[in-house]
Amino acid sequence: MGKTTTVKSLAPILIVLGLASIYGFWYQNTRGKIRAPKTMDSGLNEAILGEPLGSRGTLVQFSSAFCTPCRATRILIENVVEDLPDIKHIEIDAEAHLELVRTLNIRSTPTTLILDSSGTEVGRAIGAPKREQILSAIDSLR
Repeated sequence: MGKTTTVKSLAPILIVLGLASIYGFWYQNTRGKIRAPKTMDSGLNEAILGEPLGSRGTLVQFSSAFCTPCRATRILIENVVEDLPDIKHIEIDAEAHLELVRTLNIRSTPTTLILDSSGTEVGRAIGAPKREQILSAIDSLR
């Protein structure tokens, strides 16, 4: 067995490892970061959410029952907004609100929408955001 045969037999493995690495880097870089929405008007209001919006802003978290990052995100957001009476946290069960999930283009849980006082989406975190990112998003709601 020569070097050429060994390289040819390793080529599929190297290609798969390369593609998996690229996907892994992309996945890590897109999860948890708060990004500006592609469309600004989410149309969310008290009637749709079932709760009033916060006077300065609202964090709307879409979760699912068996999502471990969803529980961690809920606890983190609740702790952050605990001392902020003008910021509201609303958690929505994505499975029970499929039409709303489709309308808002929610692709995975947890997804957290950052809304201003009028219900306009000003940011979106796909995955579990970090505390500093949530605080920064809230500060931008002034």
